[in-house]
Amino acid sequence: MRNFQSTICGLLLVAIPSIANLYADPIPVRHAQGTTHGFLVIKNADGKRIATGDITQVVKGDLVMSRVTFHFRDGSLDDDSAVFRQNGTFRLVSDHLVQYGPSFPKPVDMLIEKESGDVTTRAEDGTSRKDHLELPDDVVNGMYPNLLVNFQPSDAETRVSFVVPSSKPRLVHFSVKPAGTVPFTVAGTRRKAVDYVVHVDIGGVTGLVAPLVGKQPADAHVWILDSPTPAFIRQTGQLFEGGPRWEVEQVSAVLPR
Repeated sequence: MRNFQSTICGLLLVAIPSIANLYADPIPVRHAQGTTHGFLVIKNADGKRIATGDITQVVKGDLVMSRVTFHFRDGSLDDDSAVFRQNGTFRLVSDHLVQYGPSFPKPVDMLIEKESGDVTTRAEDGTSRKDHLELPDDVVNGMYPNLLVNFQPSDAETRVSFVVPSSKPRLVHFSVKPAGTVPFTVAGTRRKAVDYVVHVDIGGVTGLVAPLVGKQPADAHVWILDSPTPAFIRQTGQLFEGGPRWEVEQVSAVLPR
């Protein structure tokens, strides 16, 4: 399985002119996404499995409909449905993220519509709020990690944008840098993965931003198979603002003998 999405969340207010130049171009399509159904797990810092998930992806023309759903042992849910186009470059159409339950202190129900720039958030009491954001073409909600298979390990850095769910949604910027390769095995066979470090870049304005956003979000790591046909291997990071570091990886079905 080469396709994976998730909801890597950070926090950074972007109403500061000095960081406006962080916008980047959409990611070129080097490895087109295809129809797939895969299986994932989430583990906590102790290596305990806390959630199981499915990723389904359907392709119609240049339109990709992708969904990742995690069911937690405590009854929590993380459900992210994205629609994007892959015609020369990857461009988001819409993304709907839902998170609730004991594992998520702040429930989330956020719908992003890229063309209009509308971001609709629904509260627990059923009321909704609509905000308008000037969304750049490199916004990657719902499709971010599976774009990493289209990154070039030779590129020193790639920048992308992400809408963070909150009471008032904000646009943040991620700096993605390769940090070398890491060995792993498949059925005893040695392979290599590129370790991508994902950082919320607040540049030279830390002193201004820190009082507003609080603690700097921890860096995330995403490992992608180092191959002419790259594949997602593992991710560690926070699935929500201020959350613990969890590990997401794919698993295979186990059949009775």
